[in-house]
Amino acid sequence: MKKISILIPAYNEEEVLEPLYIRLGKLANDNKKYDFEFLFINDGSRDKTLEIIKDYANSDNRVSYINLSRNFGKEIAMIAGLDHVTGDATVIIDADLQDPPELIPEMIKYWEKGYDDIYAKRNSRNGETWFKKTSSKWFYQILQKTTSIPIQIDTGDFRLLDRRCVEALKQIRESQRYTKGMFSWIGYKKKEITYDRDPRAAGGTKWNYFKLFNFAIDGITSFTTAPLRISSFLGFIISLIAFVFIIIIVTKTLLFGDPVTGYPSLMAVVLFLGGIQLISLGIIGEYIGRIFNEVKQRPLYFIEEYHHSEDNKKTRR
Repeated sequence: MKKISILIPAYNEEEVLEPLYIRLGKLANDNKKYDFEFLFINDGSRDKTLEIIKDYANSDNRVSYINLSRNFGKEIAMIAGLDHVTGDATVIIDADLQDPPELIPEMIKYWEKGYDDIYAKRNSRNGETWFKKTSSKWFYQILQKTTSIPIQIDTGDFRLLDRRCVEALKQIRESQRYTKGMFSWIGYKKKEITYDRDPRAAGGTKWNYFKLFNFAIDGITSFTTAPLRISSFLGFIISLIAFVFIIIIVTKTLLFGDPVTGYPSLMAVVLFLGGIQLISLGIIGEYIGRIFNEVKQRPLYFIEEYHHSEDNKKTRR
């Protein structure tokens, strides 16, 4: 019997765990030809998320959980889960039920046909603001135009991965992770399915615009060096314009006796060039910062408690 692991990162999701568990249980009961594992990753929750998961694990041998030592963020929680899943295939799904578990049997169907990465593309994004949808669209357009890797638009982490995709992702140990890009980078045979994304079943989103902006910066700096090339190109163009402007001023002064404009024009040029220099230094700093974080080679996460359904025991690390 083939085994399907359902990987669920969770951070302060006590309000949605019960409906999620019910729907996952129905999924497993309706697909008895497969063995299911429900692996919850508690990412340093401060509510009753861990207690609820432990109750499920004590009464259901399909439930496993990893309790991280603190909140490391969803990207790290996902790689922690991928390090410990035991299934022939793994489905990553958020705990908030915006991604329907009822779509998983269709993913399994295509997996059985030989696809390695079956990802769900959103037709609609209910419950999200116009600004969030528009900024997301712009981000993916920029990322697609600046990288050689085909990044899927309107596609999140909700997908089924064959075991060999999981093993490939486990080899990528970057500390600042953009997993959506990594799914594309590893390659393998992919299949797209579409769905309408629901609003959150309960609770509030853990993402704000500041976190989303940082996430976008991580995505761009992880998979393209285009910002560095753009800053170099911009510096060359501005230098060329400045050189031409100097020639014009000198010519007008020597040939026509025009006086050189004074303080206002000088300040405008200085401030403009200073702004361009600061932007370029900021771009360079983003990449240097990533190098600084990576060369330290710190562990991606620490586990406080790990409960695996098969041996029904707890281990501490």
